[in-house]
Amino acid sequence: MKRLLLCALCLVLGCCQPGAALDGGMLYPRESPSRELKELGGLWSFKADWSERRDAGFVEGWYKKPLSQSGPVIDMPVPASFNEITQDPKLRQYIGWVWYEKEVFPPARWLLRDPGTRVVLRVGSANYYSIVWVNGVRVTEHEGGHLPFEAEIDQLLRDAPGEPCRITIAVNNTLTPHTLPPGTIHYMENESMYPKGYFVQNTQFDFFNYAGIHRPVLLHTTPLAYIDDITVTTDVMGNVGLVQYLVSVRGSPRYSLTLTLRDQDGVTVATGNGSAGEMKVVNPLLWWPYLMHERPGYLYYLKITLSAEVDGTVSEDTYTQPVGIRTVQVTRNKFLINRKPFYFHGVNKHEDSDIRGKGLDWPLIMKDFNLLQWLGANSFRTSHYPYAEEIMELCDAYGIVVIDESPAVGMKDSMNFGNKSLQHHLIVMEELIRRDKNRPSVVMWSVANEPASWLPPAGYYFKMVIAHTKAMDPTRPVTFITNTNYALDLGAPYVDVICVNSYFSWYHDPGHLEVIRLQLNSQFENWYQTHQKPIIQSEYGADAIAGLHMDPPLMFSEEYQAAVLKEYHAVLDQKRKDYVIGELIWNFADFMTDQGTTRVLGNKKGIFTRQRQPKSAAFVLRERYWKLAEECRPLARPNYHDIGLPQTQASKCT
Repeated sequence: MKRLLLCALCLVLGCCQPGAALDGGMLYPRESPSRELKELGGLWSFKADWSERRDAGFVEGWYKKPLSQSGPVIDMPVPASFNEITQDPKLRQYIGWVWYEKEVFPPARWLLRDPGTRVVLRVGSANYYSIVWVNGVRVTEHEGGHLPFEAEIDQLLRDAPGEPCRITIAVNNTLTPHTLPPGTIHYMENESMYPKGYFVQNTQFDFFNYAGIHRPVLLHTTPLAYIDDITVTTDVMGNVGLVQYLVSVRGSPRYSLTLTLRDQDGVTVATGNGSAGEMKVVNPLLWWPYLMHERPGYLYYLKITLSAEVDGTVSEDTYTQPVGIRTVQVTRNKFLINRKPFYFHGVNKHEDSDIRGKGLDWPLIMKDFNLLQWLGANSFRTSHYPYAEEIMELCDAYGIVVIDESPAVGMKDSMNFGNKSLQHHLIVMEELIRRDKNRPSVVMWSVANEPASWLPPAGYYFKMVIAHTKAMDPTRPVTFITNTNYALDLGAPYVDVICVNSYFSWYHDPGHLEVIRLQLNSQFENWYQTHQKPIIQSEYGADAIAGLHMDPPLMFSEEYQAAVLKEYHAVLDQKRKDYVIGELIWNFADFMTDQGTTRVLGNKKGIFTRQRQPKSAAFVLRERYWKLAEECRPLARPNYHDIGLPQTQASKCT
């Protein structure tokens, strides 16, 4: 144990400490007359550090010169996980530092000193700790995966005009008890059974620990005085939509702001000025979930124009923020969107696919959204980490409702609930809310999945995380997903919605379909009587090997998976009349896991295969979801004019 975490960050880089509270905004990069983008995807030079301490790259200074001068490199696609690109089984399981490098030429106009341009290097996500150098100069570091980070690099580019910009990114996928997700490094001391220095990364989550640069890397520009952050909240009063805005500016204290809100036809519906204010939209088209309205996902576009004085020169910056006008409320037994009962009938997903792992892939994303629409799913949870911004953009546009989850999965040990973990967890929630706070599709934050919430420190821990999340965003409910006994869960008193995972007749009483209804009914009754809060069945399901058929249904057959779903649905149909507000199948598609005796090339609980082909359960779910959509479709057109009507007049939903 004395060598525990030998290759962890604190040993390699003792100066690395968890970041402080966030400073500034991080708007999603969008082109405008004042902003340009240069994507840096494609092949990067790549090298894994195989030294015993995984620190050769720092000792030898691999960032100081082209990576190829440090020894052999290979080509590695970005974005992608590095694990399954090569034929090297050791790289698939690699733990430690890997190094990426790419040389690019920024446009010469970006380097002009008059009027001046701010150049920003942005990484969409890298798992899990990253350090970035530009031309050998360290420009930023970031703790945690799944969320973006940036660095201004314009001065470094101007210092080497006409030369290529060499970007070096070191990424470490080591997990410690205090990271999100947590993990431990275990060294095998018995040298008669394991090679000297042999170690494994232990985790308590059931998906493969893909690593690398998973989302786009790009350069983008702003003027020297620029729009730094935007916060938009919405409400509806009668036939008027209210759009409150708060805009922060950096680079100049002398500026003015004008704001124009346009509909999808380009018609101006409201205007404003200044850093904070409220716009009123008469007879607005509201943002509605998929299948709840004939025009789901309706977005307005808020164009913000900054005019600022910098060194005696006036410059402009413009940014356009999509806006969905909608409201979210939770009662003791309902979830309301635009004051109408909303029932989550959707899925849990993973960013996971053949070869590319968790790397962003547009054809796969579009296939998944087409399958969601075919299925009749109106929602999903970002299990078990924030998904790519590009995915979230489509949810906004298509009306797919999202429970946005942090990467706090596998918190099974008391070490995971200490002050160091808490500090990092709070910062992760800040980063997540900063990124997704303006998204109408995001209706609830999930701060964790299946933590050991019965442990004594968990009560205080989740009280703090949930309070901090609500303080940053009082407009959305907060939850975490539990599989703890209702009488022992110390975090449940602090959530707004109870989200429960259960796998009756699978992990519990395997093979006994006849117990599901009794056990599920007891689960719901116990939770509701204890907490008097609405409940989502946030996970349920069974593994099925595609093409395996058995009658009578036996475990792992397609028939058994379908039978489990039908037994759950019988109880859900009763309880949704009272206080159950949703059901999310586990899982949308099969996904890769660590190798083990209970997994055959991954988790097979998908209703689609990993290649997105349907199993029998997909058709069971499709029939159900379209039926639920018809039952819950409002009788009157659900727009501004009926959101104040009694539910019995406005909707068939109970």
